Amino acid sequence: MGEVIRFVPKSELERARLVREARAIYDSIFPSADAISERGDDTTPLHQG
Repeated sequence: MGEVIRFVPKSELERARLVREARAIYDSIFPSADAISERGDDTTPLHQG
């Protein structure tokens, strides 16, 4: 029938934007195991024990 329109406060939109940005930064610093295996590079670790 009719569509429901939900008005989202600016503060909620800003919070969602900040969360997305923080996740992107976190993922760039700590990539998941899947992302590491997809790169397929053969870099040598800095410390070999």
